[in-house]
Amino acid sequence: MSQETPPSFSELGLAKPLLQAIDDVGYEAPSAIQAAAIPPLLAGKDLLGQAQTGSGKTAAFALPLLSQLDVSQKRPQVLVLTPTRELAIQVAEAMQTYARRLKGFHVLPVYGGQSIETQLRQLRRGVHVVVGTPGRIQDHLRRRTLILDSLKAVVLGEADEMLRMGFIEEVEQILEHTPEDKQVALFSATMPAPIRRVAQKYLRDPVTIQIETKTATVDTVEQLYWRVAGVHKLDALTRILEVEDFDAMLVFVRTRIATTELADRLEARGFASAALNGDMNQALRERTVDRLKKGKLDILVATDVAARGLDVNRISHVINFDIPYDVEAYVHRIGRTARAGRSGKAILFVSPRERRMLYAIERVTRQQIQPMQLPTRADIANRRVTQFKQLITETIEGQDLDFFNKVIDSYQREQDVDLPQVASALAYLVQRERPLLAPRSSRTERPAPTRGDQRSAPPREGGPQHHEHGSRQKPRDERPRQGHRDDDYSDVRMRRYRIEVGRSHGVQPGNIVGAISNEAELDGKLIGHITLHDTFSLVDLPDGMPQETYKHLQSVQVCGQALRLSLDATASTGGTTPRKRKAARADKPRHSKLRGKKKAKVLGKKKRVKPGKKKPRDA
Repeated sequence: MSQETPPSFSELGLAKPLLQAIDDVGYEAPSAIQAAAIPPLLAGKDLLGQAQTGSGKTAAFALPLLSQLDVSQKRPQVLVLTPTRELAIQVAEAMQTYARRLKGFHVLPVYGGQSIETQLRQLRRGVHVVVGTPGRIQDHLRRRTLILDSLKAVVLGEADEMLRMGFIEEVEQILEHTPEDKQVALFSATMPAPIRRVAQKYLRDPVTIQIETKTATVDTVEQLYWRVAGVHKLDALTRILEVEDFDAMLVFVRTRIATTELADRLEARGFASAALNGDMNQALRERTVDRLKKGKLDILVATDVAARGLDVNRISHVINFDIPYDVEAYVHRIGRTARAGRSGKAILFVSPRERRMLYAIERVTRQQIQPMQLPTRADIANRRVTQFKQLITETIEGQDLDFFNKVIDSYQREQDVDLPQVASALAYLVQRERPLLAPRSSRTERPAPTRGDQRSAPPREGGPQHHEHGSRQKPRDERPRQGHRDDDYSDVRMRRYRIEVGRSHGVQPGNIVGAISNEAELDGKLIGHITLHDTFSLVDLPDGMPQETYKHLQSVQVCGQALRLSLDATASTGGTTPRKRKAARADKPRHSKLRGKKKAKVLGKKKRVKPGKKKPRDA
């Protein structure tokens, strides 16, 4: 099967629930590693796969192994070993997404730094897939809290990274605890001698797959990235569209559903936009592309598959609204600009949890992508004023204004007002639909982060920051930040929400802050007071949450539990600001905190009551 005509997921033999889940999230076609790895893994064969980080390997092993899972048997059937806890969490979340149609499915991420009691509780409940780092997996094996007798498959992900971090011995010790008849899949970006030795020892007649990644990028494309933080992605995109001087633009998203949703939202904001996805028939696709070529459209929101072979000289900008699944897709995307010798610009949106892919793109393409600063309110205002002045100039030069000159002259004489006042009033009327002064955002506008701010390497499991059996200093995003907020955020209106995860699930405030901050693309400082209860928690979030964010947070998981976010019906502080609540607390009488003689003095001397006598009404 050629790269230009990739197979569909339905042609690969996956189980129906998995195909439904793939359709739910809108994936269109498998990547090269997925198309090559899924059939042999479905056939029960061992696999040795060499592909770069970020080539889509998770789905390559998750989809076929989940297809063969026996959900009725609540013992670990698949074990996935990863070098870092960040990758363990990502893989576990991906498998949860792919198994969304498998009723009763449970996956457990296991890593150091997380409460082992939480992991023990979930292991006792029963899990089908365990994804973990070697150190914590070994810990459970020593405790005999992780039993691998029912294991059907083992996946070694990023094997060369585990070698670099010194985990290969631990990996081999773990493999010794697994059944002999298990299926093994080993993935690695490179194949040094120790990795080949492990493959020869533990893999039986494996199918070998090597995916060559095209890394050539066009020198005339300026590449930038924006770290998603504090501003909703759609708002960020709108700011960029306001300020960037572009001819035509391609905006890439991951799923076909997202193409129509984002195109509709951009259209509602005044941008000539349309979707381009795999659901469109050839005639509609050709009409849409033709409209872009003729200047009737300025923005196409597309998926990777739909944009294959797209060659439009007008495209000056490519926005990676959703980061691609693999490096080759990124190279293909930005190749849609800078056509016919022109220069172009490519901007990549990167959330904190997607930095690994950014590193992979830079490593494979051997090019450093520079951070960018979002346009500020002042930048947008200046741009609109410049465009407004240009419109005035073009109107003066290109239109017959004699009739309007007479109208204005007549108005001046009748009302006795100066010409600048008349011009200002007309300018105000003209700009009401698109104000020259951009509306103020409730979020602060920060300078672009330096590479040093966020380019720390993923910490090694058991390293100086993450001890399996010792104390560790919590990273900043794990510390409780209940009610602490910068002055810039003090007047943000808040609403109280309920989430269905609490103390009994092992949750800490830092878990909630991290999940909502990452998944809602919200500055953690905008997350207000958090109150933990046994089976649920209450959290204050900014009012006016976008509907798509609200829906997304329903399924986001913390400590293995879906948040199922909902407005708290019993909240008495909903709609108030932190500053008002602080003032209200300051106004409360303070005598309730007094004790002993001081309290008696404030309240007055109580009447003594003899035994058997009724207490006076006013006592």
